[in-house]
Amino acid sequence: MSLLLTLLRQRARRDWLQLLLWIGGLGLLAVVSVGALDTTYGDETERKDILTIAVASRTVLVFRGTPNGADAPAFAFFQLFTWLAVMAGLMASFLAVRHTRAEEEAGRAELVGATPAGRVLPTIATVVHGLLAVIGLGFALALALAAGGLPLEGSLVFGAAVAAAGAAFLGFGLFAAQLFRTGRGANGIGVAFVLGSYLMRGVGDAAGTPSDDLLHVTPAWPTYLSPIGWGQLTGAYVDDDLLPLLVPLVFAAVCVIAVILLLSVRDMGASLLPGAKGRATAGPILSSSFGLAWRLNQSTLWSWTIGAVATGLLATSLTGLVDQLAGEAPAVMDTLRAAIGEDATLEQAFVGTFFSLIGILAACCAVQVGIRARQEEVHGTAEAVLATRVPRLRWILEYAIVGVAVIVVVLAAAGAAGSLGALTSDSPGGLLALVWEAAAAQLPVSLVFLGLTLVVFAVIPHATIPLAWTVVGVSAMIGFFGPLFGLPEGVVDLSPFAHSPLPTGDETDWTGGLWLLGIGVILTVFGVVAADRRELTTG
Repeated sequence: MSLLLTLLRQRARRDWLQLLLWIGGLGLLAVVSVGALDTTYGDETERKDILTIAVASRTVLVFRGTPNGADAPAFAFFQLFTWLAVMAGLMASFLAVRHTRAEEEAGRAELVGATPAGRVLPTIATVVHGLLAVIGLGFALALALAAGGLPLEGSLVFGAAVAAAGAAFLGFGLFAAQLFRTGRGANGIGVAFVLGSYLMRGVGDAAGTPSDDLLHVTPAWPTYLSPIGWGQLTGAYVDDDLLPLLVPLVFAAVCVIAVILLLSVRDMGASLLPGAKGRATAGPILSSSFGLAWRLNQSTLWSWTIGAVATGLLATSLTGLVDQLAGEAPAVMDTLRAAIGEDATLEQAFVGTFFSLIGILAACCAVQVGIRARQEEVHGTAEAVLATRVPRLRWILEYAIVGVAVIVVVLAAAGAAGSLGALTSDSPGGLLALVWEAAAAQLPVSLVFLGLTLVVFAVIPHATIPLAWTVVGVSAMIGFFGPLFGLPEGVVDLSPFAHSPLPTGDETDWTGGLWLLGIGVILTVFGVVAADRRELTTG
């Protein structure tokens, strides 16, 4: 027991800041969101109209879930639960990989395993640590929702549903760490599982059976394949049924048991799935250090590009929903306009909202390029490259160039996908121009986050990964969700995402975009020069 407590203290000391930001940030978002929902959708008749449209169109159900009545608490559960469950899943999945596969990669797991703790106890400590984290998140959300004026009993069920979903993703993250040889691969499949669960639930909800009054939906079978879907079945504030939470908890337990069994049959550092075998001879792209930097970031580029393509298609293929929302639920379009600009047309508000999300994806892709440079430095592979004729300035500059390139590719792919959707609309010409203008508007803000990551890499290299993700995550939460949930304008303006020059009215004001572009260039140049002037910090 003393060894377990020691391992738990080590994990708590290592993760306290990250967990504080995750739990505190999501709790704050929940409080603000409840207040904004009450202000924006305070009238029951208006909530009924919105739910009727959502059930009739089904598209909204993919993003929100299944409604369970027009009462204010039930409406809040409909609006907030799936997003918070996804955030809990990402937090839990990253935590699981960080304390298992990433530790093996760094060689620390072997050192701990050589002590009386052995190989299994550190994993058990990670399970306990992860469960405490998701339970803490669930409890914080329950208190936040209750503080926002929602019933305490239903808020506790809401928090329990988020915690149960987080536990399921924690278990899968631990299992993914046994499958893949690298933490990067395990994190990738973990994120894919979280997003896949979200989409599977969305498909099941959209294919569900609506009630006669169009205020309730019984989900179809795909929802029952998702931990988020089972959490949704609790019907917080209406049914308050905790029984469905047994399914994600049993899934988590099965994953943990499988992980413990796998630990006893595989070697330290090995994985259940073998690493991909490389070619006998390198291709022409690997004949230069720039080609190597590009090749190392290809998987990152593909994953974020796929998300951007899907979002771009939705941005223009749902234009038929715009007119329906404008006529039957004007409050929804007023909320979207608040995020883009009061002078925005209906199409500008709709497309601009989706491309703001694409801007977040492009920024995350750029951040991962900067993080990859840090990982190469830590693992010692950068030192091998720099031992050749490649100077350090050129090496880090090439990563900066790759960062710019991936931003352009992600935004271009989203613009192309949006153009395909625009061709199916009644007036494709104007929509095509709007799509590409909205895509270009995301370039400056994405460059800012690339520059910030490179600056952190140069100045505080050990904090590159947590600090870079924290900055982009908090900025995205404030800049994208802030206007939708009614955050004060001064708070929203702290996020670079709030200053993207999205098309509004007859003309687009690029003042903020030019400032962002200049800041991004300055930060990137400073990061490259500063990285060239410091010593390598490996290990």
